[in-house]
Amino acid sequence: MKQWICALWLGLGSCVVAAEVLVADATVREMLPGRSMTAGYFSISNKSAAEVELISASSPGFGSIELHQHSHKDGMMKMEQVSSVKIAAGEAVLFQPGGLHLMLFDAKTSITQGQKIPLRLEFKDGQSIDVQAEVSAIPTH
Repeated sequence: MKQWICALWLGLGSCVVAAEVLVADATVREMLPGRSMTAGYFSISNKSAAEVELISASSPGFGSIELHQHSHKDGMMKMEQVSSVKIAAGEAVLFQPGGLHLMLFDAKTSITQGQKIPLRLEFKDGQSIDVQAEVSAIPTH
């Protein structure tokens, strides 16, 4: 069944299945000129009967990656690091601009639109998922 779900998702974008966790549509934004950091986005679905907890991410192309979220505090939009992201059984979480996202720091080389960036997502239970994120263009709006 998992292979069938992944095959269906592959028609819509990239996906990776590990145990009962599905990661789809992973992207990393091009870096702004003169910068060595960027952001990453994806959707993660937990098809299992138990909660899973994402605790970290890594990539050989970056010095470090942090889990971040945007929040509104005192009328201001603020970005802050979070220690983990819980995905309830049967639920999905979207990493997207203006919400949860990855911050990728200290790029070892420049990245360009269309390039694939390897990401490893690590979970509290010791499970990890390797994902190929496609580099997307810097938004112009």
